[in-house]
Amino acid sequence: MIRHLLSGADLDADTATEILDTAAEMATVAGREIKKLPALRGRTVVNLFYEDSTRTRISFEAAAKRLSADVINFSAKGSSVTKGESLKDTALTLQAMGADAVVVRHPASGAPHRLANWVDGSVVNAGDGTHEHPTQALLDAYTMRARLGRLAGLSVAVVGDVLHSRVARSNVLLLSTLGAKVTLVGPPTLIPVDIAAALAPGTDVSYDLDSVLPNVDVVMMLRVQRERMNDSYFPSAREYARRYGLDGPRMRRLPEHAIVMHPGPMNRGMEITPEVADSPRSTIVEQVTNGVSVRMAVLYLLLGGNNR
Repeated sequence: MIRHLLSGADLDADTATEILDTAAEMATVAGREIKKLPALRGRTVVNLFYEDSTRTRISFEAAAKRLSADVINFSAKGSSVTKGESLKDTALTLQAMGADAVVVRHPASGAPHRLANWVDGSVVNAGDGTHEHPTQALLDAYTMRARLGRLAGLSVAVVGDVLHSRVARSNVLLLSTLGAKVTLVGPPTLIPVDIAAALAPGTDVSYDLDSVLPNVDVVMMLRVQRERMNDSYFPSAREYARRYGLDGPRMRRLPEHAIVMHPGPMNRGMEITPEVADSPRSTIVEQVTNGVSVRMAVLYLLLGGNNR
């Protein structure tokens, strides 16, 4: 097993499959009366979050606690970061406190890679700028496999704000490694030039959502990240929803077995309508549930799996 999880590119097919298989075992814990395993007793996991988060932070905290690890939650707001402390000095402080793993979310792309050079423990990237979010890609892959029974040969459309999406980048890397075919869909202003070839050869790009929908097994809608937008990338929210939003009529063009995914949080009425988000095809709530199991698997394999 790898020492850090910084990118979807860190995972080969065997390692990714091992994580998914371990997550399936971890999922059985959720059905127990006592949702605890002693696997990481005595280990310390630090959640180091420089950006706002709900799902990811709580998911990692729940995962570590279910494995009996000691958890320290660090938020940049209200810490010495507001006094000017650097990421390196914060890392050295955590190192001095004996952190065995650091889960980090940071607005600067590449921050987890720098952190990995400064601490002895394992580093897990929980999202860095517009770069990557590998555990989100793992939980998405786990959800696809649970719903559809396989990953190899699946056709997956990733739709929306690819330019600012770390989820899209990690999913392209991981799903391609596991044998799925990915198509990036969105307005030309939100899909970087040559991104498909740069991430994974064989990835397609389309600017026409309606032409892609009848041929996919999975459609993954991305949130329009207005907080990262300094320019006008499309005329209006209404125009974006008309061209690239997933509504009821578009959902009905999907094959009967196809599923709808969204990493959250959603802009209901923009990239996805309530009708679609709350439909039986939607896996959005399942993704949150599966996220805990997948992150349990990651922490277990990074910190405890090699000691079996």
